[in-house]
Amino acid sequence: MALRFRLPRPSFAFFLQLAACGIVAWSLWNGGSSTSAGGQSADAAAVPAPPPPASGPTGAPAPAAAPLAPQAAQLAGVGGLAGARLALSSIDVIVSRNDTLDRIFRRLKLNLADLASLRALPGLKERLDSLHPGESLHLTHRDGELFGFQRRLSDAETLDVVRSGDGLKANVVENALEMRTRTIGGRIYSSLFEAVAQAGAHDQTAVELADIFGWDIDFVLDVHPGDSFVVTYQEIWRDGHYLKDGPVLAASFTNQGREYRAVRYTDPSGATGYYGPDGRSMRKAFLRAPLEFSRVSSGFNAARMHPILNRIRAHKGVDYAAPIGTPVRAAGDGVIRYAGVMGGYGNLVEIEHTHGITTVYGHLSRFAHGTHVGARVAQGTVIAYVGMTGLATGPHLHYEYRVNGVFKNPQTVSLPAAAPIDARLSADFHAHADPLLASLDTAAGPMLVSR
Repeated sequence: MALRFRLPRPSFAFFLQLAACGIVAWSLWNGGSSTSAGGQSADAAAVPAPPPPASGPTGAPAPAAAPLAPQAAQLAGVGGLAGARLALSSIDVIVSRNDTLDRIFRRLKLNLADLASLRALPGLKERLDSLHPGESLHLTHRDGELFGFQRRLSDAETLDVVRSGDGLKANVVENALEMRTRTIGGRIYSSLFEAVAQAGAHDQTAVELADIFGWDIDFVLDVHPGDSFVVTYQEIWRDGHYLKDGPVLAASFTNQGREYRAVRYTDPSGATGYYGPDGRSMRKAFLRAPLEFSRVSSGFNAARMHPILNRIRAHKGVDYAAPIGTPVRAAGDGVIRYAGVMGGYGNLVEIEHTHGITTVYGHLSRFAHGTHVGARVAQGTVIAYVGMTGLATGPHLHYEYRVNGVFKNPQTVSLPAAAPIDARLSADFHAHADPLLASLDTAAGPMLVSR
């Protein structure tokens, strides 16, 4: 009886193994025996070949090679294409407080000789020594040797340092900025910041609105639900990306039914300011409130019950409740006549202005640098910080406005105006201002509302 043998059917895994063995055998055969045209074996491929000739074997131009990346191109200049193939390390550094380039180089173990060469480049020392916390630096190196350094100097300029054949070279690259003009409007129901954000702008524009109209409107006390604004301003863009809000070009603010308008104007001498439609400066000789965005905790009152003394005592100023440390600004140009402790006022600053006007700031936590008797201050200069020294139940600023020794209500007193546009510039002013003011009447889209 004949015996029959049945071979097992090959599995799918068997065919995969067979194919893999074939590939390995082919690779060994071709890789181990082939040689280059110059007689080198394939083992020599570990050594980078020199750059190809400018023309092909028949004399025709060879196909153009792909362009090198900027850093690779610089490497080619100092070490050939072989150097370009060596890996570079890129590092993005966020500058911390008290950081210097020396500390950053030591922290990253970069060559300090390269830092010395970097700072020795013409005009570069000042641009490198003024680092700002939070800014970003980009460095490229190989084994600690610096090959590239980039720092944003401004929205429009970038410092670019690269290594070339004869060392480090610096170039300031101009970044093209695009200015886009927008007109938005809003109605206030909770805060100016919220209304401006709801309308599509940012905090910078809200602050600028308060600064422009701050001589006529006390944004701590006078702004009420239902007040509205329209603002034409610029946005700054770079490479198709929004950077920040630019300057306000024209604005209107309706406060309790009364409309105020302002337009930005730069005169031929380069001085820029905000003016009403008739050319009168929006700037007054005094700020209506000496600190930004707070609340009034106690108004001007001739018969107020004192919260600590518990008896009727005239309150001849305005109390602005604010967190300790809130900056206090000089309401107008003047000379400091007193800076120290004064009874129930606690820490106090007194400024003497022209026309017999004196302003007083009390309950301060501390004085700003440069605040001392005899110092001249400009309107808006930070002179001190909110506190609760003296007779105070909580942190606040006590502010007084006196004319020839007589107390006046800071919230209602008529403030002297600054000089208007020179009559000789009237035509130039209106040619520039009238179209911007007209944009406030043609705000695109419905009035945006913040609730």
